Amino acid sequence: MLYSAIVKKNIRKTFEHVNNHRWDEAVKPAATRVHHRVSGAHALAGERHSKEGLRRWFERMGRVLPNLNIHVNNVWVTGSPWHTTAFAEWDSTATLLNGNAYVNRGLHVFTLRWGELYALEEFQDSQEAARGLAIQAAAGLEEAAAMPIES
Repeated sequence: MLYSAIVKKNIRKTFEHVNNHRWDEAVKPAATRVHHRVSGAHALAGERHSKEGLRRWFERMGRVLPNLNIHVNNVWVTGSPWHTTAFAEWDSTATLLNGNAYVNRGLHVFTLRWGELYALEEFQDSQEAARGLAIQAAAGLEEAAAMPIES
């Protein structure tokens, strides 16, 4: 029980770091060879296989959706300290450059070993992500239409 509570607290804290653009803190728990995947066909999609690639992805997310706020609704943790799976259900909101609202919801699946992040898979409405990024690009934010960061 205690281990599960610590993992839940750390996951919520990581989302707080993301909301506050503290990228160093957000990637601190990641292994050097972390696997991060986001489905879809947009600037935030793709797969990364390094901590540095994950950091670059977070930096891009902060630039293309600068006022994004992710609210964690639930966190579930299963497994042992040497192989933990955690799930975080969330809702996100932002105001786009044209004044419209961006709303998305999703689920993160974390794979941890002794508290270190080895894999992160993000499931969200990829069409909503693509729509929001297209609006940002049309408003002049060119990076919102860039190719995904792959590593």
